[in-house]
Amino acid sequence: MEKPLKKIVILGPESTGKSTLTQSLAAHFSAPWVREYAREYLESLDRPYDYPDLLEIAKGQIALEKEMESRAENFLFCDTNLLVIEVWSQHKFGKTDQWILETLQKREYDFILLTDIDIPWQDDPQREHPEPKMREYFFNLYFQKIEASKTPFAVVSGPPEKRFALALEKIQNLLS
Repeated sequence: MEKPLKKIVILGPESTGKSTLTQSLAAHFSAPWVREYAREYLESLDRPYDYPDLLEIAKGQIALEKEMESRAENFLFCDTNLLVIEVWSQHKFGKTDQWILETLQKREYDFILLTDIDIPWQDDPQREHPEPKMREYFFNLYFQKIEASKTPFAVVSGPPEKRFALALEKIQNLLS
């Protein structure tokens, strides 16, 4: 009997090690991972992003997720999902496109790893909120939204190797 695909999404505020953790888990499980589409989209813009760009980013993220899902066997690790776009859209523009909200409700994940803000900020031209209060604000917002989603989740804290070990432990618990 074939095991069902486990979709695990890694979420958290900016500069909390999501991409590193996603790639490490995918390598450990020899599984595909979904990169953060926003990064490549924003790199291709020759202007600051605006509200309509968030819908394009959301559609690109879902297309990548579907593509990688078709290649996955046991696990698929997602470096972000539409919840991040919803949060950013609300924060920056005070609204979220209905397509994003509807699609977010339809997408199902087996587990969420929420990355804590306890690692140092790494400067990056695409990151916007290095202030500790803003990092805490976004962490708490993600925590509340994830908790309300009823999807099983765990917070991963500490240096990268501790986060990875904790994430592995949580995924093993999910499997048993």
